[in-house]
Amino acid sequence: MIFVFTGTDRPGALQLRIDTRPPHVAFLEKLNAEGKLKFAGPFLGDDGKPIGSLVAVEAADRNAAAAMLAEDPYAKAGLFASTEIRQWNWVFNAPKT
Repeated sequence: MIFVFTGTDRPGALQLRIDTRPPHVAFLEKLNAEGKLKFAGPFLGDDGKPIGSLVAVEAADRNAAAAMLAEDPYAKAGLFASTEIRQWNWVFNAPKT
């Protein structure tokens, strides 16, 4: 199953995001190499700067997805003011497997 994580950055946390980005990217690269990452990227504000995250992963269930995403360095650093994890069904333009 695919689970989509959305996180909204805490106000004024851009520098924390920048400082934590290298280990965050390494974390996503590891998930990708394991075949667990479906897609990911930042939400952008009107000024074009990141204000949140979207990460979609393959996991057995919501608890497994939550445990996986709790290991993200952004989450560990306390970057997010709010988060949500929801099961998602990729209907249109899904990659061919």
